[in-house]
Amino acid sequence: MLTENELKRYERQIRIFGADGQERLKNAKVFVAGAGGLGSAISIYLAAAGIGGIRIVDHEKIELSNLNRQILYCDEDVGREKAASAEEKLKKINPDVSLEAISETIEENNVLELVGDFDLIVDAMDNFHTRYLLNRTAIVKNIPFFYGAINGLYGQATTIIPGKTACLRCIFPEPPLSMTFPVVGATCGVIGCIQVTEIVKYIVKMGSSLENRLLLWDGLNAKIDEIEIERNPSCEDCGWK
Repeated sequence: MLTENELKRYERQIRIFGADGQERLKNAKVFVAGAGGLGSAISIYLAAAGIGGIRIVDHEKIELSNLNRQILYCDEDVGREKAASAEEKLKKINPDVSLEAISETIEENNVLELVGDFDLIVDAMDNFHTRYLLNRTAIVKNIPFFYGAINGLYGQATTIIPGKTACLRCIFPEPPLSMTFPVVGATCGVIGCIQVTEIVKYIVKMGSSLENRLLLWDGLNAKIDEIEIERNPSCEDCGWK
């Protein structure tokens, strides 16, 4: 049940999907992989929306060069672990949400344990090695995976439902070249907010999602396009599902 305080805090969104929808958000547990540019926007809006359980995993420390896009942090945080700082800030944004931040590297030998019994995975990473691990984990656990990526003024996002949609490996059979790419902070906000919108809609069972559609954001020209995608029956990650 929602408390009086929760009914007041979430009154504007309860108008959209009702108290039952808000209770679904309260009971949901979201695993956030990464606490950088995308992770900042994603975790802020997940907490503000009243997602009941949020677990963030990131092993890095905050650097001055992060601050143009990683809006969870400020100058006084430089040198601190992102996980600790993120947990501290998010608890101030919404003290009613259960928050857990873990300072670890997501690897093959710990990803299943880190995700644990969480209901869905949201990608806020900057490398495909980890994304592929998260993709396989979502398939094994049969939970949705919300992909997002950015580069400069461009970004993309899709919603992956194991057994129903194309998985990340279907879309990207081979990883793009690894590189340090440019970032405009607002692009993280655009894509991160799209991912959170997809998560909220999925939990409250409202609207249509980006299933089998790859959304493409062109911030330079203020355009949104999409590409239809299909499952690959021979995919090494989801072909058996």
